[in-house]
Amino acid sequence: MFVDTHAHLFYPNFDGDIDFILERAKQAEVDYIIVPGTDLETSKKAVELADKYENIFAAVGVHPHETKLWEKENILNLKKLASHKKVVAVGEIGLDYFYNYSPKETQIQAFKDQIEFAIEINKPIIVHNRDADDDMMEVVRSYCNSGLRAQFHCYNSTLENATELISMGHFISFTGNITFKKSEHLRAILSRLDMNHILTETDSPFLSPIPYRGKRNEPAFVRHVAEKFAEVLSVSLSDISKITLLNTFKLFGIGSKSNNIYTYQLGESLYVNVTNRCDSNCTFCKRKINPVINGYDLKLSKEDEPDAGVYISEIGDPKRFKEIVFCGFGEPTVRWNVVREVGRYIKEHGGRTRLDTNGHGSFINKRNILPEMKNVIDVVSISLNTFDPRQYAEIMQVETRLFNEMISFAKGAKAYVEKVIMTVVDIPQVDVEKSRQIVEEKIGAEFRVRDLF
Repeated sequence: MFVDTHAHLFYPNFDGDIDFILERAKQAEVDYIIVPGTDLETSKKAVELADKYENIFAAVGVHPHETKLWEKENILNLKKLASHKKVVAVGEIGLDYFYNYSPKETQIQAFKDQIEFAIEINKPIIVHNRDADDDMMEVVRSYCNSGLRAQFHCYNSTLENATELISMGHFISFTGNITFKKSEHLRAILSRLDMNHILTETDSPFLSPIPYRGKRNEPAFVRHVAEKFAEVLSVSLSDISKITLLNTFKLFGIGSKSNNIYTYQLGESLYVNVTNRCDSNCTFCKRKINPVINGYDLKLSKEDEPDAGVYISEIGDPKRFKEIVFCGFGEPTVRWNVVREVGRYIKEHGGRTRLDTNGHGSFINKRNILPEMKNVIDVVSISLNTFDPRQYAEIMQVETRLFNEMISFAKGAKAYVEKVIMTVVDIPQVDVEKSRQIVEEKIGAEFRVRDLF
C-alpha cells in the first residue's frame, strides 16, 4: 500500500488516459493520490477528479509561477473550492526564484495569504520552493506555533532546513529524482531525517524515477520512490508503506489510524510496546505529542495495556528474532512484573532479550529488581543522557537524586545480565566525551550515542 501525495493528473498529456493510469496505480498497490492545483482553473479540475474517483483527493492553490496578478480576492474563489469534502490541503503554493515568472514581492504576498487561508480552514499546505530558501524559511518561521502544517514537496533544500522544518512539525517529500544517479545529496538528506515526517510523491507528469526517466511520470511509479526510501533508510518496503501511510493520515487525514500495537518488528528484532507511562518527562521525548516509530503508532493508554499473555501470543517462537526488546514510549519497568513474565517465556524458549530503560526500575518498584533480571534479561540499555546530575535533572525533568539511582542501577545490573549499555542522545547541550568517560572508566559499561531522530 503506497501513497502518491503529489500528481498533477489534470495535465493535457493525461487526457483520455486517467482510467488506465488509475488501474496501473491499483496494480502497483497505490491506494491514494493527491492532485494539487496550480491556479484557480486547475484547482477546479483537481476537485472534479477527486469528485469522480474514490482514491483521488485534491488540493487547491495558486503556484508562485501564477501569482503575477495575485489579488486577495482569489482567496474567496479558493474558499469555494476548498469546501469540497475531498479537498485535503491548500497547494501547490510557495516561492520560485529560479524562473521568476512573478515578482518576488508578489510571490511572498500570495504565499502568506494562502498560508493564512489554510490556517483559517485548518488544512495543511503543500509547498513549492526553488532557489528561495532564505525567504521561504523566513516566511515559514513567522507562522511557527500558529497551527500551520506543511508538506515541502520535491525537497531540494539543505539538511539543516529540513531538520528545522521537521522540528516545527512539518513533512518532507521526495519525487523520482531521489533515484537519479546524481542525487546523492538528496539521498544523504533522506538518510538523516525523522521517518515520522517523510512522504512519497511522483510530481507527475514530471521527474519520472529510474527506470522510467525521460517518460511521462504517473502515480504507479511512486513504488520506485518507496523502494529507494527503503534502500536509503535500511528498512523493508513494508516498513516504508506503513510509515508513509501513517504520515499521510497524520498530515492530510487520508486513510485511517492503526489499532493498538503491542509488538512490532524492526529489522531482525521484535520490539515490545510495554507502556506509555513514565516517571520522567525528557525534553526531547515525543511520547505525549507523536509516539510514532517507523510508521508504528505506539500510543497506548493505561486501559489498553495488555497482560503478558497477549505479548507472548504475538511473540510466538522467540528464536525467529535476533532479540526481543522491551521498550515503548514509556518506562518498561513501570510494568516490571509483565516484563519479567514475558522475559522468562522468551528465555525458556531459546530467545534473547534486551531491556531499554531509564534506570529507575528499583526506585519505581520500591525494591531492588536487579536480581530478578537473572535469566530474564540478556542486555540492559540505560539512558544516561548526560554526565552532569543537574543537567540530567533538567533533561529528564526529575529530581537530581535520580541520577545516582540510575548510576547505581547500571553498576548493579552488571552482576545479573550479560551486557550493560549506556546511551546519550546527540543534542548540542550534552558533552558526549565526558559522558563516554563516565560510562567506560567509572561504570565499565558499553557507551553509545543515539541520534535525535
